[in-house]
Amino acid sequence: MKILKLRKEKLDLFASIVQQFGEVHAPVEQDGRYVFRRLTRWSEARLDYDRTILPPKKYFLPPRETLFRYRPGTGFEPCTDGLNQRIILFGVHACDVYALNILDRVFAGRYQDPYYQARRRNVAIIGIDCTPDKHCFCRSMRADFVDHGFDLFFYDTGDYYQVLVGTALGDDMVLATGRIFEAVDAADIEDYKRRSANQRQAFQLEVEIRDLPEIFEMEYQSDLWRELGEKCLSCGSCSMVCPTCYCFDVADDVELGSRAGRRMRSWDSCLFANHALVGSGENFRGPRASRIKFRFYHKQRGFVAEYGRPSCVGCGRCISACPVNIDVVQVIDRLRRVQDVVSR
Repeated sequence: MKILKLRKEKLDLFASIVQQFGEVHAPVEQDGRYVFRRLTRWSEARLDYDRTILPPKKYFLPPRETLFRYRPGTGFEPCTDGLNQRIILFGVHACDVYALNILDRVFAGRYQDPYYQARRRNVAIIGIDCTPDKHCFCRSMRADFVDHGFDLFFYDTGDYYQVLVGTALGDDMVLATGRIFEAVDAADIEDYKRRSANQRQAFQLEVEIRDLPEIFEMEYQSDLWRELGEKCLSCGSCSMVCPTCYCFDVADDVELGSRAGRRMRSWDSCLFANHALVGSGENFRGPRASRIKFRFYHKQRGFVAEYGRPSCVGCGRCISACPVNIDVVQVIDRLRRVQDVVSR
């Protein structure tokens, strides 16, 4: 991996040159919050943002998409609209890059999704570091740093950005800019280490994940799930903003009076009342307590058994989005709490 540096005043020049590799999208401010969208001018970009409403996942697994169309006489036609669009996603935080690496294991693993894979190939990732706020606990989830999954990654070290070159495409972007990137020296290395230490100390929120799957297993019958079920609205907001939730529903949109139509895929949530409803009318997770428990168990227990780590990356979106203030860190702390047991 190559490490270079870029003077901050040359970032806009770099951004103008990199457009030859694709349409530039970055976080912009919208009603006091932030969203990833296409830039009309570089001055719109807000690289000092805390978190976007929806994660970069929306570029790879859109909230709603057409998988294929069908019509008598012509059969099935895959929908490839936008799959080959080249996009530069500028300003992705480490936790969101880590989340994409998790989604890669799901959609590019044993059961490969060609739609996801096509977008992943055609969307370049330029990451940037951040300053944690009161909702961030990515360090606890080991997602505050990534060593792959990006083409370039920018670290703010004062007058410069130190830049990790992660792929051949990232190297091509650097070469296309001529000589605006410089080699790092001993002073730059010290600046990076100082920045890294300051960032670690800036975290206000921590959670212990050591032996957490075992704790979850032991607390399967905890009264906490009933308590959370009474509080939860089953709105699915936490799932919609989560960078690693990947449940989706598939339905046919049939044209009236014909046998033609299209097959649609849209985001779904395990908190929805009909998520586990089957054709016979049986609902395997009817009570809200059962549904919210399932979501926590999948994130912190089931995913660990399948892939070796939790699927939570500590971005804090679910904490800030929940209308009834269900806080994942507080839930885990409650489960870990040692209760006084009186021997009889």
